[in-house]
Amino acid sequence: MYTQGALFLIICCITSFAPSLGDVSGGYKLSSIIKRNDGSIVAILDTIKSSNLYGPDILQLQVTISYEDQDRLHVHITDYEESYKRWEVPLELIPRSKAPGSSHYVFDDASEANAVGERGSSSHQLQFSYTSEPFGFAITRNSNKEVLFNSTPGSSHSFGSMVFKDQYLEISTSLPKSASIYGFGESTRPDGFRLAPGRLYTLWATDIASANPNVDLYGSYPFYLDMRSGGLAHGVFLLNSNGMDISYQGESITYKVLGGVLDFYFFPGPSPLSVVQQLTQLVGRPAPMPYWSLGFQQSKYGYKSVSELEYVVSNYANARIPLEVIWSDIDHMDKFKDFTLDPLNYPADKMKSFLEKVHADGQHFVLIIDPGIKTESNYSTYQNGLEAGIYIKDSSGNPYLGQVWPGPVNFPDFFHPKAQSFWTSEISKFHETVAFDGLWIDMNEISNFCSGITCTLPANNSCPRADAPTQCCLICDSTHTTKWDDPPYSINKLGSHKDLWALTTATSATHFNGILEYNAHNLYGFSEAIATNRALECVLKKRPFVLSRSTFIGSGRYTAHWTGDNAATWNDIGYSIVGILNAGLVGIPMAGADICGFLSDTTEELCNRWIQLGAFYPFARDHSTYDSKRQELYLWESVAQSARKALGLRYRLLPHLYTLVFEAHILGSPIARPLFFQFPSDPITLGIDSQFMLGTGILVSPVLSAGATSVKAYFPKGSWYNLFNYSQVVNAGKGSYQVLSAPLDTINVHVHEGSIILLQEEAQTTAEARKTPFTLLVAFPLQSSKANNPEPDIATGELFLDNGDDVEMAIVAGKSTFLKYRAFTLNTSGFIGARVIHGEFALQQGLVLQKVVILGMKAPPNNLKINNKAASPIKCSYQVSSSHVEISGLSLPVGKDFKISWSKMLI
Repeated sequence: MYTQGALFLIICCITSFAPSLGDVSGGYKLSSIIKRNDGSIVAILDTIKSSNLYGPDILQLQVTISYEDQDRLHVHITDYEESYKRWEVPLELIPRSKAPGSSHYVFDDASEANAVGERGSSSHQLQFSYTSEPFGFAITRNSNKEVLFNSTPGSSHSFGSMVFKDQYLEISTSLPKSASIYGFGESTRPDGFRLAPGRLYTLWATDIASANPNVDLYGSYPFYLDMRSGGLAHGVFLLNSNGMDISYQGESITYKVLGGVLDFYFFPGPSPLSVVQQLTQLVGRPAPMPYWSLGFQQSKYGYKSVSELEYVVSNYANARIPLEVIWSDIDHMDKFKDFTLDPLNYPADKMKSFLEKVHADGQHFVLIIDPGIKTESNYSTYQNGLEAGIYIKDSSGNPYLGQVWPGPVNFPDFFHPKAQSFWTSEISKFHETVAFDGLWIDMNEISNFCSGITCTLPANNSCPRADAPTQCCLICDSTHTTKWDDPPYSINKLGSHKDLWALTTATSATHFNGILEYNAHNLYGFSEAIATNRALECVLKKRPFVLSRSTFIGSGRYTAHWTGDNAATWNDIGYSIVGILNAGLVGIPMAGADICGFLSDTTEELCNRWIQLGAFYPFARDHSTYDSKRQELYLWESVAQSARKALGLRYRLLPHLYTLVFEAHILGSPIARPLFFQFPSDPITLGIDSQFMLGTGILVSPVLSAGATSVKAYFPKGSWYNLFNYSQVVNAGKGSYQVLSAPLDTINVHVHEGSIILLQEEAQTTAEARKTPFTLLVAFPLQSSKANNPEPDIATGELFLDNGDDVEMAIVAGKSTFLKYRAFTLNTSGFIGARVIHGEFALQQGLVLQKVVILGMKAPPNNLKINNKAASPIKCSYQVSSSHVEISGLSLPVGKDFKISWSKMLI
């Protein structure tokens, strides 16, 4: 009898066969099975035949298999003898249950363990099975017996046995030809969101412009989503921070990893949305974002003074284009040193006056900090870090010397126990001078203008060069490389197998307690985001906003993300959608791309189309580089007109977008989603990445090519309504492509039947918009004129309200209000209602519902009642051309339940 709460496994033993083995390893065979009191199983593996290619094999392995809940199967493979020496992602970054130890009862006969496993519960969605020799394992979906992951080598598979060496791990899985695979970021993908067979994806955090396609970029996401026939989805996450190559060949995936352990988590879905929710349940739900961060934001590297910032803010106001946040790149710094102000161009008194006005106008300010701390004797931040001993060390034990914008720098080690207090103190002191509202952490791959195992200052100390600040001016030595700098296997860094330490820190450098940069490199941006988030919460006593360039799976718990240094090209505007979808796939939903392009000069038409698209990014910011032409949205009247129109709708949608932020924080759901998340059984949606959805009901179909005045957009089944004016109706019975008019000032945004969306009015800031009345938009299927429909048409929606900047984002009495909306129509009758949870907050704010818009009505409603009373003198109008009804003049308190009903329609 198993005790209540125990975890159970269904384990099937498959007879062994002779595979075709490669030269990297002779594979492993099962020697014993360990059954644990907690229901997990541990298998001990021995090598079959050793190989020294890429180093000697680890002779014995320990494989631990456990169900952590019904939605997660965990397979952990490590060195049996010295598992404690193997690197794993620290629990401090991703809290989780550690794999069990190696005590308890041992079964020498695999069949005995198999019998024990079969007596367990079969309620889990996934089943684990294995082959004994050579060892391989498979994961199967219980409901339909489909194999989801299979590492077993054999004549039908093009890969060999699992490999496990000190600095080289390899494992493969077979795939059906029909599988659609997504993930393995971060890189710019001309192939699109769905992975293309024959590609090699390298995961190594690298500072290179995202305008460069098909190379490793800033983040590392060792996760993939697998869509199978019929719309079933599952996910596979390899929790490993080491550098790796991942080869996708259509019918197989092969991981080639530089160290650590094989720590797999399998998520059964079965919907793509539930896979992401299951992933974020493990790695951490996304951070709550402040309400203001949903507003439009303007930045540029090259705002040379406070006066320029004032000028930009003023021009946005004069052009009546919404502006929520003004940003400062490294221009504000004194010789590019963190936590300083340029005394000439950004004097503290002028900054204070500027920010007082910004805040008085309901706007916000975010500035940049880079991790490199200038090695300057009279620079207090540097001295404080030196005294605390928190810098990354080189192989000689000295602070590792690199070079970035200020010249010679040391890099804080955010694994160090004193790093948090150091970072918080520096941020706090700087905030006393500059009242910023959020922080932008850049260059945190780590980026380094130099490459070397150790570097020293030049004898003349002329570093950096004034005429070439990004040219390495240090004296760097790369002759004494270690095995951590030059591993046996070379991943395809930058597409040409560059040294791991090129233009970053040496991978033999060490963090606190001897943690190697070799192992922790991909976690640097993650660790800095944690420290920055916690510091801001401590300093501001509000909900933090952090934007980080380098990210890992789990970073979304602390930071937003942007896709980095894109370019002002038509290719890049299309790439941006894929980048944002990839971030949302791994729990980083607050993502965006530099609107109008960062590198090179944009054009009026490109910027026009880009703001139309960017207005619907979760994170919407215009940003460009130092030597590009200015591209603020007010510079061209056509762009300004498009901005007012597109951002006007964004600001009307703020209640809905903020509710999606809440859903992301509570459940892990992406804000921007691929179409197949909502329509997984429609195979056409699997290949669409030129459109995307916001939540479950809004479809964005941008123009992505020069000179176009129409767009070919795919509409999954159902009725779709133009969200700008409700005038266009697309009724896609089974899903179809439609050619839509898209003149220069227009982007197509549609709402799907079954949706209820809450809107407010347009405004110049989010604070102004939050004070305006609400409109409730209900989208029914376009009704036919026939009566006696057998089933009601139903629409649902939700709304979350709070003050927008409390640290906690939750449904709490007096601090927030949550509403669930439901509507139905059947034949000639209908009903719309709201159920309120903790209405006090909304009532205190005086929020009112002024209008209801019902889409899909063939005729106006009759016998209209509000809360069971006649609706007079409420105004009700009907638009024949667009088949929609508007009920206005309601003034219903948002914090109270209500119902609107009608008994028949005038047909």
